[in-house]
Amino acid sequence: MALTPQDIGRIANLARLELQPLESERLLTQLNGFFEIVEKMRAVDTASLEPMAHPIAVSQDVVLRLRDDVVSEPNQREANQRSAPAVERGLFLVPKVIE
Repeated sequence: MALTPQDIGRIANLARLELQPLESERLLTQLNGFFEIVEKMRAVDTASLEPMAHPIAVSQDVVLRLRDDVVSEPNQREANQRSAPAVERGLFLVPKVIE
């Protein structure tokens, strides 16, 4: 999929951007380059590949890299809420901003 100068003009209009002709040409080249890369990636046959949870899983076991999720700091909710103008049942009270 290759973009045309008219496509760039339409995108700029939708984004409320005012592009100079040189900027428009440069953007057209960059976006078309991006789409070329995407097309090359889509051309690769990946039907026989199993999805990975993490790219490093190809070379090492990811589970061994991750630390256990444990609490490392004490609960300081009360100390943090002392300076709040309004607190109720451990929650900050804020003014309503949306009707």
